Amino acid sequence: MRLRFWGTRGSLPVSADAAAIAGKIARALVAADGRRFADEQAALAFVTGELPFSAGGGYGGATSCVEIDRGTGAFLLCDLGSGLRGFGGSAIARYAEGRPRDFRIFLSHLHWDHIMGFPFFGPAYDPQARITIYAGHAEAREALVRQQEAISFPVPFTALGAAIDFVTLTPGEPIDIDGLTVSVIRQFHDHDSYGFRIEGDGRTLIYSTDSEHPVDDMEGETRFERFFGGADTVICDTMYSLADAVTLREDWGHSSSLTALDLCRAAGARRLVMFHHEPAASDAMIETVHRETIRYEELGRGDGPPIEVVCAYDGLELDV
Repeated sequence: MRLRFWGTRGSLPVSADAAAIAGKIARALVAADGRRFADEQAALAFVTGELPFSAGGGYGGATSCVEIDRGTGAFLLCDLGSGLRGFGGSAIARYAEGRPRDFRIFLSHLHWDHIMGFPFFGPAYDPQARITIYAGHAEAREALVRQQEAISFPVPFTALGAAIDFVTLTPGEPIDIDGLTVSVIRQFHDHDSYGFRIEGDGRTLIYSTDSEHPVDDMEGETRFERFFGGADTVICDTMYSLADAVTLREDWGHSSSLTALDLCRAAGARRLVMFHHEPAASDAMIETVHRETIRYEELGRGDGPPIEVVCAYDGLELDV
């Protein structure tokens, strides 16, 4: 399985403003220290090889959308955030490679940032495409129809050309999807969200976003340790700092990178992918949290195996 991250922010899409872009350019010029570059390729090598990621790149601004690419067969996707538009264009381009116009989508929940990309999803307008949406919420179809009502969007859901089906999943009842075993777990979030455990090709992937882990809920912690158990990669909600998650933003339905790492360690997971970044956080702030989480992993490792800590960004690709 190869993961492609098309959207990694939470709550709403964001973009870098003029001041943020100017700041990145200024930091690059200072770091270059008068150096001259023969061409753009040489300058790009400096940017990608010598600058901090927050100065030479960035974490992006699209909301949740992650592709699971097995190379052949149906397209697999987690969530329908604003990153879906970019994925749709990429998928259409890959039709020429012989990929079927078949999409299997795992929908964590129905909040706007996780469904807002669907009206802009090119394959949804293709009469030859088939889209199956798997969700823990029986109201998934209602939510997608509602956001395309005339008061909100000019094209109604009924005008979409693709064949669109909905399958409601139940915790504790795994199902087979294209040779993958898929299980769901109910998560602590307003109107509930659902995490996915996807097993196949000798690998295990966890997709668990928009999930709060209350510090006094030991039974819930045990459930998630079992659900994450032995996973190769865990994509996890790390929206807030630990301090905010347990004080100012308690009961807001999100978690921290330190809590996510503790769960991964207890579950014997091999890699944590930090995800669903706070929209108000700058690239530099996210990068700092990433460094602190790596250090926390090192300090708490003891004699146990290391856990790789990756910070997701729009455009990141990883093998599970």
